[in-house]
Amino acid sequence: MIYTFFLGSYTELLTPSFGGLGDGIYTTQFDTKTKQLNKIHTKKVRNPSYLVISENNQFLYCISELDKKESPSVRAYKINDDFSLEFLNKQFIPGSYPCHVNSYQNNILVACYSTGNVVQFPLDSSGKLMKFTKNYYHKGSSISKTRQKSPHAHQVLIHPISRDIYVCDMGIDMIKAYQLSGKELIPNEKKDIVVTKGGGPRHMIFNEIGNLGYVLNELSGEISILSRIGETYKELRTYPTIPYGFHGTPSASTIRLHPNGKFLYAGNRGSEIITIFRIFGNRLEFLCHHFTKGKEIREFNITPNGKWLIACHQNSNDIVIFKIKRGGLLSEEYRTREISSPACVVFLN
Repeated sequence: MIYTFFLGSYTELLTPSFGGLGDGIYTTQFDTKTKQLNKIHTKKVRNPSYLVISENNQFLYCISELDKKESPSVRAYKINDDFSLEFLNKQFIPGSYPCHVNSYQNNILVACYSTGNVVQFPLDSSGKLMKFTKNYYHKGSSISKTRQKSPHAHQVLIHPISRDIYVCDMGIDMIKAYQLSGKELIPNEKKDIVVTKGGGPRHMIFNEIGNLGYVLNELSGEISILSRIGETYKELRTYPTIPYGFHGTPSASTIRLHPNGKFLYAGNRGSEIITIFRIFGNRLEFLCHHFTKGKEIREFNITPNGKWLIACHQNSNDIVIFKIKRGGLLSEEYRTREISSPACVVFLN
């Protein structure tokens, strides 16, 4: 079987110590028989750090993660029959360092890290981006004097059942809730979710029926389990993901739920691990810390059939393909350094 997927990358430095040397968006294919990863196309674009593919597999959208003075943008591409990308158009993002993008009901939604805002871009009938129509700035701060002086919107997530829209904000220790009213994105404050102070919610994911959520907190390296109570969610408990004895600064990155709903995977930079849990009801059982043997494990994703996990090391410039064993644990099958500064991996739907 051959999986086709797209990789975003950092193509330049955002700060003297953060960024990359990538070429843009890579179209890649993984052959499960040969266990080889092949790069088949490259589309040059500045810092396409996060990508999303339309539900019909016809379009790909990406952000260019840049400072506001560098004119960050969201870009639309048509996915051709050979999986190359054809540029359609772009729109200016009114924010600084956009870091996440998602699609929902003919809209592209963007979260901006430095300015702490979420922006709505409608799509026309040809898949092109229209000018933004809504732009909401979060307010507040939290207890970390260095990382939580202001809001830092970090992810836009769509609930699997209710279709509510949630935005993780690392700077205020809150997941802000939104909804579509007609065609307009509007806040839904009664559904806002609060997590433990100082955690720094970066990414979250819901289970299939949407009664439980799992939040990965970047600053504490902990997972918060959320349980639906009435119209909103409450934090039940937290679980550490960093190995005992690690003395560096926590920097949690990515959280993924296995398609079978039985296993949860969380990435941590610095310690360079994927922490694996088994799910039991509304609790987690720790299974292991899998050391990925790379630098800056920023992103990973699981193939739709649940058999493979593909991990991106931003600073060691490598992609690692792990086989997911029956008990949820990982074994490395392939590693390549042909793709520089990978930051995101998305599969065709």
